Amino acid sequence: MAAAGPEIERLIQLLAKLPGLGPRSARRAALQMLQKRDTVMLPLAEALAETAAKVKPCSICGNLDVADPCTVCRDPRREPGVICVVETVSDLWALERASAFKGRYHVLGGVLSAIDGIGPEELNIARLIERARAGEISEIILALNATVDGQTTAHFLADKLAGTGITLTSLARGVPVGGELDYLDDGTLAAAFRSRRPA
Repeated sequence: MAAAGPEIERLIQLLAKLPGLGPRSARRAALQMLQKRDTVMLPLAEALAETAAKVKPCSICGNLDVADPCTVCRDPRREPGVICVVETVSDLWALERASAFKGRYHVLGGVLSAIDGIGPEELNIARLIERARAGEISEIILALNATVDGQTTAHFLADKLAGTGITLTSLARGVPVGGELDYLDDGTLAAAFRSRRPA
């Protein structure tokens, strides 16, 4: 027999759908919100409602923002001729936190995956091709994850963009800063050797 009513169980089930939260963590989070209703739950509910109403995908790059075009696409300090292609908005946010890139972005919304039934039509690929053919782009950086599906997607995009005259690059692969060789997997070590450069 459940100790909580259906409303609480529904809250727990919804929280458990979030990444990093299993059923037990979701139950603890729900209890914390209920116990701190005025300082946590009600402000959170208000923020969720406001975010759901105002945040939308950017029609140019696919980033999430309250404005369309998004803040990144509207920023005149950004280099307009360089596009960094990422799988998800989460990847875009990670690159922005690192302050390593000063161009524009393009969010695919995932990667090609035959097993999951994700083809080019399910991704934001057609818009990328449109942007490439508009004539303002000089370089496209493929910043896709080093997975089989990520690399398959990168090869597909390279084929689609062949003949445009745009320089295609990808992120370097290999030993991370602070990494110890003994703890790295074989694939990372092999990629590090392939991506070596003058010291």
